[in-house]
Formats: sequence, C-alpha cells, structure tokens
Amino acid sequence: MKKTIATLLALGLGIGMPMLASATTTNLAFAGNGITANLQITYGTATDSKVSEGFVITGVTGTFADANIGLSSTAIQGLVAVNFATPEPTNLLAPHDFSRFAVATGLGPEAHGFLTYDNLYYPGGSPATATDYPAAGGVFDIYGLMFSMGGGRVVDLWSNGIFGPPGSAPIEYGAAVATVDAALDYVGGVSAVPELDEASLILCGLGMLGLLRRRGPAARRAASNRLKTLETGT
Repeated sequence: MKKTIATLLALGLGIGMPMLASATTTNLAFAGNGITANLQITYGTATDSKVSEGFVITGVTGTFADANIGLSSTAIQGLVAVNFATPEPTNLLAPHDFSRFAVATGLGPEAHGFLTYDNLYYPGGSPATATDYPAAGGVFDIYGLMFSMGGGRVVDLWSNGIFGPPGSAPIEYGAAVATVDAALDYVGGVSAVPELDEASLILCGLGMLGLLRRRGPAARRAASNRLKTLETGT
C-alpha cells in the first residue's frame, strides 16, 4: 500500500510539474503622479516572435486608480487583445505583437491619434524596442500593457526605460487612461513598487513559527499579531 501511494504521488508530481511550468503569475505594483496600480499578470512560455526577451501576457487581474481624473480603485476587467498593427516603416525594432488603440482626441501630435501596446512582460528588463528611442529597461517596454476598466475605458501602462546601463538610474513608467473618444489622462513619473508576494509571506510565516516554538506565550501573541498584519496589509 505504501509503495502504491508513493508511486501515485510521484506520478501526480510528474503530471503536475509541466502544468505548473506552463503558466506563471507575478504580482506588480506601481504608484506615482496620481496613479496606483496593483496587478497580477499571468504569462506562459511563449515569447514575442521578434523580441525573444518579451513573454506574452495571457491574463491580468487587480485594481487601478487614477486620482487625476477621480477614478478610485477599480477592478481590472482583463487584457485588451493585441491587433498586430504595422509600426512606422523606419521602426525596425518594434515587437511582432506591436498594436495600436485609436483615440479620437486628447493625445499629443507625436501619438498620431493612437496609444501603442504589445502586452509583453520582461522579467529580465526590456531591450530597446524602437529604432529612434534607445532607452531600455523595465518589466514592460515603451509600448506596454493595455487592459480594460469597463465602461469603454482602457489603461496603457508602459516603461520609459533609461538611457544608461542597467541600474544607472531609476526606471520611470507612464500611464494613460482613454476611451475611443478621448484621452482622459496621460502621465509619467510612475514607479514600480516592491510588493510582499505570497511566497515571501509563506517564508516569513515559517520563520515566525520557528520563533514561536522557542519563545513564551507573550512573544507568541505578539508575533502572531505581526504576521496577521503582514497578511492583511493593515
């Protein structure tokens, strides 16, 4: 019986491992200049066929707020699908997943009436993805991630990168909120914010449990309250 159970467990792990490897989720947070975004993105093993560093994002959940336009924390409705638009003829570095979202009014003349996006995630930092813009870096590239907020609103979140070597300056992000009729907001000065993810909480919890075993009742109560604060974010 023990051998049978062990064999079944081994088979279960063998079957489960590829499934776990096929999709990854990661938590991302951004804040600054009125913008607050808490995202959980999902991506698989597929990368952009032209820019191999960029993993194709398959899903996004979380919340987004923009104090500049009175948008309180609102649930994200999902990805805006890529449409494989044609970049400018001189832009030889744009990813294959380069896409455009048409906006009737409110964008600067350099935008030509479009927000651009490609829904790619760069865990190692984005390369330069435009021939005339050599800056690089960030978990998104200069086109970025686009998701829906409902009511016809979309959010485009991108990286402006840096012009020097990696780590030589902080990575700045930009965000735009728009509908097909008008751009509602368009700002820079947004920064990535480190988050305490689930894995960190588990490790933290295990470490605190180890301390609980070695300390008295008063210390146990204090440590338990601290762990609860970490878990709830209060």
